[in-house]
Amino acid sequence: MDVSTFQDKLKEQGIELTKEQLDQFEKYWEILVEWNEKMNLTAITDKEEVYEKHFYDSLTAAFYHDFREPLRICDVGAGAGFPSIPLKIAFPQLKVTIVDSLKKRISFLNHLASELGLSDVAFYHDRAENFGKNGKFREKYDLVLGRAVARMSVLSELCLPLVKKGGILMAMKGPNLEEEMETAASAISILGGDVQETHTFYLPGDQAERNIVLIDKRRKTPSKYPRKAGTPSKSPLS
Repeated sequence: MDVSTFQDKLKEQGIELTKEQLDQFEKYWEILVEWNEKMNLTAITDKEEVYEKHFYDSLTAAFYHDFREPLRICDVGAGAGFPSIPLKIAFPQLKVTIVDSLKKRISFLNHLASELGLSDVAFYHDRAENFGKNGKFREKYDLVLGRAVARMSVLSELCLPLVKKGGILMAMKGPNLEEEMETAASAISILGGDVQETHTFYLPGDQAERNIVLIDKRRKTPSKYPRKAGTPSKSPLS
């Protein structure tokens, strides 16, 4: 996906980027490639692939939820900043928190945010399980995002404790979602969520399947969740 196609495909969805925003995406790609030589941030570095599989793919979140409000969002396990940094570039009024367990990635994100001139962004080096127990962050976010982090049953335990009552968990997933959703149904309910809707679509270039699941936070998450670090992935709720 070249830059003009990126721009046009977003415009079709009502997202019009300014020259400054396009420059920020260009700089993002340059910094990503530069830092990727020192540390493993992504297997994808080809410019057209980054624009489709990272930048455009991240912004598909805005096709199914309104990001024009000054939402307080948390991105769990964002890695190189996907999807929240592309969303922050496109919707500057967002208040973004990223939590990631690898300190080197947090260093990259701090550098990136500084170079791109982003404000209202905060990065925390922590395990999601510990972060979700912290009263400063627990049930404080309008929207929590998880992209390619873990299976739905695990992702729900890592993310739903951070969503405020009345907020949304958005899970951005690849193919084979149906089986994941079946095994996660009980966990989602236990943690206070109800599945609102699922959207299936395909990336414009290679037609890769993507799924976005929106989960409403209807009830407070019981205080014993999330369990201690490592437990959700070793022993998913069922």
